[in-house]
Amino acid sequence: MTGSIKKIQRKNRFRSVGLMPGTLTIEKGALTPKIEIYSYNKEGLTTAEGKDIDAVLKEVKKQKQFTHWIQISGIGDAKLLETLGTILNINPLVLEDIVNTHQRPKFDEYDEYVFMVSRVIYFNDEGELINEQFSAIIKDNLLITFQETYTECFAAVKMRLEAGKGLIRTAGPGYMAYALTDTILDLYFVVLAQIGDSLEELEDKLYDSPDKSVMYEAQQLKRSLINVRRAIWPERDKINDILRTDNHLITKDVKMYLRDAYDHCVQIMDLIENDKEITSSIIDLYLSMVSNRMNEIMKVLTIISAIFIPLTFVAGIYGMNFAKVDPVTNKVMPDNMPELYSEHGYYYAVAAMLLIALIQVVIFWKKGWFSKL
Repeated sequence: MTGSIKKIQRKNRFRSVGLMPGTLTIEKGALTPKIEIYSYNKEGLTTAEGKDIDAVLKEVKKQKQFTHWIQISGIGDAKLLETLGTILNINPLVLEDIVNTHQRPKFDEYDEYVFMVSRVIYFNDEGELINEQFSAIIKDNLLITFQETYTECFAAVKMRLEAGKGLIRTAGPGYMAYALTDTILDLYFVVLAQIGDSLEELEDKLYDSPDKSVMYEAQQLKRSLINVRRAIWPERDKINDILRTDNHLITKDVKMYLRDAYDHCVQIMDLIENDKEITSSIIDLYLSMVSNRMNEIMKVLTIISAIFIPLTFVAGIYGMNFAKVDPVTNKVMPDNMPELYSEHGYYYAVAAMLLIALIQVVIFWKKGWFSKL
């Protein structure tokens, strides 16, 4: 799994400066919107695709017996958002938050609707960590959601909607907003499971064949965890705000399920902190192993140097060439080296040096220096 998690996908961080609040600035590369409509009640479910948001909203207003979920994938059309804001009387600041996809998870209340933002996090097929914005407007019997891309993250919710079991068709748009939020939180668990598997493989690699890539991969995983933590922390606060609201769009039944979603947020935060500690310990352990390996190398070099120091001392003394007899006058020089012209002196010197080295090796071995290498 470590090979599949490559990096964090970076977004364009450019922001327009000095514009009037509520100005819709579409980011470069934003996708053309795709509109899907899910109209449902206790009796059934109908699905459709739309191109004109004006026509879609007019049709939705006629069908008051249904709860409608309008899923808009891609936010590259400012005109669509302006039309939606005009028909539904949506505050321009809300529309601005939808197109500026760097928002923190939050919950805002207005007179006729509520607005919420979440962060959708997952790994794509290239192993990049994707952090997208998910926005939702809840109004009467209507839920409108906005995603940056066409990635299908809510297939399980749509299957539940088709099956019609439980409260999903009868509890209103607030419950559908909860179901989508809960699915987003489930994606966090999936991401953390992938990161956990990668950490286990990284630990095995650390013990079997550690190299520099261990530290780099651990740091990359730590950065991924930091990004997940940055998203889940305000998500918990957002759900807490929803639980405290008295807005009629968030019913008591929905709040009961949201408490469970709040517990999931706490669990995710605990998992993140645990994995962050593991990544930090992997990096520290790798650095300790490198340091210990360096200490072992220095110890070997120190032992070799300690063995050769006395041998170098002996060789240095006999390399001074202080002769016992003057080779010109044949005069005996007092206090000079008598061994310089001894027969077999070379062999005696080498033997003495080997004996010194052997004695040192025995002493080092008894002290246990070699067994600790």
